[in-house]
Parts: sequence; structure tokens; C-alpha cells
Amino acid sequence: MSVRTNEADLVCVSAGGQIVHPSFPGLPAEPYRLSAEGRPFLLPTFGGIVYNVSVGDRAFGWAADCIHPGVSIRGADDLKNRGLNVFACVGNEAVVMTGRAAGTRGVVTAKSGRFAEQLIVHFPRESRLLMAVGDAIVVRALGTGLKLDDHPEIQLKGLSPRLLSTLPTRVGNDGRLEIGVTAIVPPHLVGAGAGLTSEGGSLHIQSSDKAELERFGLNDLRLGDVVAVADTDSRYNHGYLRGAMGIGVVGQGDGPRAGYGPGLTILLTAPNERLGAFEAAGTNISTLLDLEP
Repeated sequence: MSVRTNEADLVCVSAGGQIVHPSFPGLPAEPYRLSAEGRPFLLPTFGGIVYNVSVGDRAFGWAADCIHPGVSIRGADDLKNRGLNVFACVGNEAVVMTGRAAGTRGVVTAKSGRFAEQLIVHFPRESRLLMAVGDAIVVRALGTGLKLDDHPEIQLKGLSPRLLSTLPTRVGNDGRLEIGVTAIVPPHLVGAGAGLTSEGGSLHIQSSDKAELERFGLNDLRLGDVVAVADTDSRYNHGYLRGAMGIGVVGQGDGPRAGYGPGLTILLTAPNERLGAFEAAGTNISTLLDLEP
């Protein structure tokens, strides 16, 4: 089902960044982090070029801490990076501008970090082998300001018209727009990112309680899966609100820390039960956007 939008009024602008190096915070001096059980660990985390994890792969089970599939980029300074993270939309085209992979085209798949630190971009695996940290990438940002003509109470967040047009949708008997999802996250499993801005960045599924993940069918999530978040209002900040709902995409993998797990990029949100979800197994942006492996 197609939905009517103001796509014709949108402006497409450039948003640029560079492939960012994996890093550790300056303090404390030790690089170790603590797991939910209090055990120190040292694992690859977000940033850089990830050669063997892609959108469509499993979200759990990697020896990593919230790893990003594909390539992570950020702007040259905090202000430029904020513009990149806010204006780039999931489904936008990205083009490598420098280095051996210049001219390669990719697709924005997620936004990372509670504080909008990085943008996640999918490129074919073979192209990643040619890339280097510091390569410049330009995103053709289109989607900020996108609205649904017949559902004005729903806010769209970092959602490109391209991805919106491919999402499974239907309208219920009550007139509510419903999106097809692979799973629904209950509000008590919402973790890191709650209370912070919903303009960029990610919202994590807490994953320390494995039995709860299995009970809600979350333990088999894949990177790129479209999921719903119940009783969560992400219009301006992420927070609990009965009857609200968010629809997002699984953008990054699981991690051992308490309060963390697969990171979601929220795409649609509404209060007052004006946004719904229905089961649509296998709804993943790797197939919706026809991403090249």
C-alpha cells in the first residue's frame, strides 16, 4: 500500500563525512569495559571498516561490543557531524569521493550512538577491501521534513522516501497506519538512549536478560530488521508513554554491557495509538533496499 507524502517539497542536500578510526575514550587509561556481570572485556567496538559483518547478518553472537555493519563515518568536527547525523536518512545514497574505492555507491542503513556519534553506511564487501580510514564520503541527504498527508500525528525521523515506499504498510479499521515488523520490543527492554534526543543517534534494546529476549522473539533479530517499540514516544526525546509507538531498524549489534544490546534507529513515531504494527516476518532493509552483498 502506498502512502501520500510531501516528497515533492523536500530538498536534497549534501552531507559529508570521513571513515572514522575505531577509538577508545581518553580516560580511564585502561581500554577494558565491564560486562553486565562485572567482568572486564576487550572487544572490537563501533567505528572503522567492518569487513565481515553486513546488514542482513545476525544481530547477536559476534565477539564485539555494539559493532557497526559495513562502514562508519563522521563529520570533520562536532557541528558538521551533527548535521551529517541529523540530515542523512536511512535509505539515502552515499558515494565514496576519495581513495581507491572512489565512485563506489552505498546506502545509509543506521545512525549510531546515544549522542549521534557516527553514521552507518552499507557498501559491498568487495568495495570495503579498497577503502581506507579517512576516505571522504558524501551522502545525498533526502528525507528531513518528510510528512504523511493522511497521518499528520505520525512523525518521521531520518526516513528516506525511498525506504518509506518499500515498507509493508496497511491502514486498520480505526484509520491507524500500521507497519509490518519482525518483532515488537516491550518498553521494559528499552535501554541506552532513553531520555535523549531522537534526532539522530540510536536507542538500544537491553539484552542482559536472555530469557526475556526469547520470550518476545528478539533473540533471532538480524541487522537491518524493522521492529516496533511499544509504549515509547520518540517525537522529541526517547521516553516511556503508554499508547505511543516507535518503528525502527536494527542498526548495530549486541554487546556485553548492561543497558546495551542491538541499537535501533527510530524511523516513525506517534503517541495515542496512532501508529501500529503487524507481523511481517523477514522485513529487513537488506531486501527492501536491495542492498548488494
